[in-house]
Amino acid sequence: MARLCASIYSSQQKQGQCHILLMNVDSSQEIGTSLQNNPVSLQTVHMPGNKYNCSPVTPRTRLERLLRERERRKSNRCFPSSEEARNCNGEAEIHVNDSCSTENNNLGLPREEEFLNGVAAARTFLADGCQRQDGRPSKQRLLVVANRLPVSAIRRGEDSWQLEVSAGGLVTALLGLKEFDAKWIGWAGVNVPDEVGQRALTNALAEKRCIPIFLDEEMVHQYYNGYCNNILWPLFHYLGIPQEDRLATTRSFQSQFDAYKKANQMFAEVVKEHYKEGDVVWCHDYHLMFLPKYLKEYNNKMKVGWFLHTPFPSSEIHRMLPSRSELLRSVLAADLVGFHTYDYARHFVSACTRILGLEGTPEGVEDQGKLTRVAAFPIGIDYERFIRALELPQVQNHMKELKQRFAGRKVMLGVDRLDMIKGIPQKILAFEKFLEENPHWRDRVVLLQIAVPTRTDVPEYQKLTSQVHEIVGRINGKFGTLTAVPIHHLDRSLDFHALCALYAITDVALVTSLRDGMNLVSYEFVACQASNKGVLILSEVQHSLLGLGLFW
Repeated sequence: MARLCASIYSSQQKQGQCHILLMNVDSSQEIGTSLQNNPVSLQTVHMPGNKYNCSPVTPRTRLERLLRERERRKSNRCFPSSEEARNCNGEAEIHVNDSCSTENNNLGLPREEEFLNGVAAARTFLADGCQRQDGRPSKQRLLVVANRLPVSAIRRGEDSWQLEVSAGGLVTALLGLKEFDAKWIGWAGVNVPDEVGQRALTNALAEKRCIPIFLDEEMVHQYYNGYCNNILWPLFHYLGIPQEDRLATTRSFQSQFDAYKKANQMFAEVVKEHYKEGDVVWCHDYHLMFLPKYLKEYNNKMKVGWFLHTPFPSSEIHRMLPSRSELLRSVLAADLVGFHTYDYARHFVSACTRILGLEGTPEGVEDQGKLTRVAAFPIGIDYERFIRALELPQVQNHMKELKQRFAGRKVMLGVDRLDMIKGIPQKILAFEKFLEENPHWRDRVVLLQIAVPTRTDVPEYQKLTSQVHEIVGRINGKFGTLTAVPIHHLDRSLDFHALCALYAITDVALVTSLRDGMNLVSYEFVACQASNKGVLILSEVQHSLLGLGLFW
């Protein structure tokens, strides 16, 4: 991690593009030497594409070409060699990199073909119900079901509520859903025991096309803080249960699991109330793994999709769950199961094969004649929203203020939820090591860390917050002066316009997750770097690297 700081000057060497640096430097002393003597020697990786598109061309053109090639393959009933696949009816060459090979692919398909299967599955999944009675196309009705709504509710009176847009990757990703008639079903994040308050909040959320689920404090404690965050979250991120909590967790496991199923049933009841024939129900994340099963029991013809926004662990990790089989079979009730990456989809199919004894196919998992399609769908952002924001006067003014505030210093930025998997303490400690070994940089660089609080009532997260505050205070006391400190740490989120301004003036963005799904901070940073030409440094386990090929 200490090696990451070496990229500060490299952004000024080449104009016209944002750089992604993948670095392996032996010591921070070499970093300082490299910065002074040969800043252009740092490795700049121009993404040729990810393991799903494997091409530098725009996704739409490439997708159309690949779909035509796929149909030709089907008609010939064979797969062409990689050399034949590079030319299709005289069109532009398709570049397939090493990540598109069939090595370690237990589904028996090239990863490019797997991507196309996913695209075809999604198109089929959303194809019906998009025609009006007069034959003209209409927007597909979509019910998005997630644990939390995209807004946070603050009570201002007995029947008065203030709504604010929530922070988070899921909210950011789904802001781009403009071609659907979508409604969002989820928990509002607050306990509302009285009917007057529930009715007022329901009416306020209806204006935002949101439908609330009301969970009491005990349900939140058992379902959300208990089974979701104490069992599933650590397991899916390859984290063990803390030693001192294992006995208590074992004793309370059954009550948490029962609450988890009951909460999923409550979500299903609300979906049933608002479901209309032809709707597509899109369930999100590990909080709602039982929801596809409950919805299919209500209406077997209901179109149900389930998408996971975290890593899915290998079958050897997943089999540690006492409820492993129930969870897998409940998810398999969905028509389409989606993951961020091909690796996570492969882990899921492998778990179904090894734990349930089912058959994995190139299209998904088959159980007694029923096929559940499994595919990878890397998510993205509405980048035009960020580009438009940079032209607003308030954002331009904020950018000027920030440039004046940090004049003469390189700005490094981290934007994360305050979570164990985000690597915030490791990032800050690496920055301290860099300052220790490169004294001449101490007054020339500043680290801005935005740490959005999350799960503040969970003891482990409270410990993490205290740890980060202690490290930041020690470093600022060690290297700071009366007029400047090396680290600016904020325990809160920024509004959208302030965040865009901060992205725009940043020289180096650090995404240092220890284990993560598809972190969208990297996408947001690139979208705001039209004029600054900064540097993006990604953790090697950060899967947004796979999707950044879509930006070029």
